[in-house]
Formats: sequence, structure tokens, C-alpha cells
Amino acid sequence: MKIALLGAAAVLAFTPAAFAEVINYKADLKASSEVPANDSKGSGAVTATYDTATKKLTFTATYKDLTGPATAAHFHGPAKAGANAGVAIPVKDMTPSPLKGEATLTDEQAKQLADGLMYFNVHTAANKGGEIRGQVTK
Repeated sequence: MKIALLGAAAVLAFTPAAFAEVINYKADLKASSEVPANDSKGSGAVTATYDTATKKLTFTATYKDLTGPATAAHFHGPAKAGANAGVAIPVKDMTPSPLKGEATLTDEQAKQLADGLMYFNVHTAANKGGEIRGQVTK
């Protein structure tokens, strides 16, 4: 009996990835969700996955009909919808839509993400504070 338990313990010790989870997130980017809201015709979407084992967030953001070229994009937090927060995860490579990237999150950032306390927005020259925004949710 002891040998069987030790064997099972050894298997579990070497398979921590078996307990990992990949969680899907999304955000609908709209000008009306910015704080303060603006009258841009721009829109977009974010899809993301978070791997709990590696703590890696991988994302794709699309956008269209902005007032001009996107100058910056970020995940912000912690903030509920309707509130502003500082940059938590910057988009490193600004390209025309789609934007793609990844970041390794801290435990605090992972909790904010899981709790719905992060938003994503895209900035332009005409809307320096953000032109389109969406709360990131599961």
C-alpha cells in the first residue's frame, strides 16, 4: 500500500501542468465605453487566453474606423467599467490592426484579470486618453 501511494505521489509531483488551465477572455471595444466617452465611429475586439501554469497572457486586438492611426494600446487595471486606471500591460508592437502580443502576468495582475478589473483601449492622436475601450471578461 505504501509503495502504491508513493508511486502516485511521484506521478503527481511530476505533472503540475495537468492542473493548469487556459482561460479565454474577450472585450468589445467601443467609443461609448471610454471614460469620458467620445463620438468616434471606431470599434474593435480583443480575444485573449491566459495560461495559469505559465502565467502567460496571449492576445489579439482588432480595430477599425478610428479617427486616425492607432498610437498606443494597453491593458489597464485595476478598474471596473466606468472607472480609469493606469497602464498594466502595454502593447509593445503597435501595428495596423490586428495587434498581437503576450505578457507574463504577476499574481496581482492575474487576479485583476480573473476578477474583471482590467480593460483594454486603443489611443489615437485625436483621442490621446483612448478612443475605444472594452472591459476584459471571461
